[in-house]
Amino acid sequence: MTAPDWLRKDRLPHIYCTGCGNGTVINCTLAAVEEMGWKRNETVFISGIGCSSRAPGYILTDSLHTTHGRALAFATGVKLARPDFNIVVFTGDGDLAAIGGNHFIHACRRNVDMTVVCMNNLIYGMTGGQGSPTTPPGAFSTTTPYGSSEPAFDLAELAVAAGANYVARWTSYHVKELTKAITAGMQTPGLAFVEVRTQCPTNYGRHNKLRRVSDMIEYLRSHAMLVEKYNRTVAEGRPIPDGTFTVGELVRRSRPAMGARR
Repeated sequence: MTAPDWLRKDRLPHIYCTGCGNGTVINCTLAAVEEMGWKRNETVFISGIGCSSRAPGYILTDSLHTTHGRALAFATGVKLARPDFNIVVFTGDGDLAAIGGNHFIHACRRNVDMTVVCMNNLIYGMTGGQGSPTTPPGAFSTTTPYGSSEPAFDLAELAVAAGANYVARWTSYHVKELTKAITAGMQTPGLAFVEVRTQCPTNYGRHNKLRRVSDMIEYLRSHAMLVEKYNRTVAEGRPIPDGTFTVGELVRRSRPAMGARR
């Protein structure tokens, strides 16, 4: 099979806004699934609530579209009941880090054997453009009309600190690197967390002078810095440009995994 063979063609066209980056993330994930040689009847996609969480509905396997923030709890149950299944979770920054924050921390701590792909568009995209735990300081949203005054979560660093075996971050611009990272995560026993910074021109871009899709893609490209370069820059005492975020592989280790294949 090829990646398109995993799509439910009867569910198309999709509901995503023009210029949304979530479709790119789905394509990269399915390309990784194809690279792994996984079978449909041994693979389950699970999600919570949000734009990103609509993804399993377009994929031709068994799937669970669960309650807001609870995707990792449901996924843990599936994995413990059927360790032979391959588990992929699609989630967003609001679903994962706000109402689902505690599940996120403890799934990483337990190192449950699954791959979690977080489409981080820095906003609540589906419910009206409210600020999320990853909305950058100073960014505008429907709930931060004067600019966010709160620090943002670094989801990838949080996953590292909580104990996930594999953590990487890329963007919807870096499609080849993203596909390789998701594949590497699927190959690593334990919890693999791949954060994807992706564009939302409808609810993030239009509030932050990035309404054109090309502007948001360029922003992702120009503000991403490889982890190695970032660490070298900091060590040399040189300044880091505002808005810079790291991309690349943050950790790959071999802590004991919960629910790994017996």
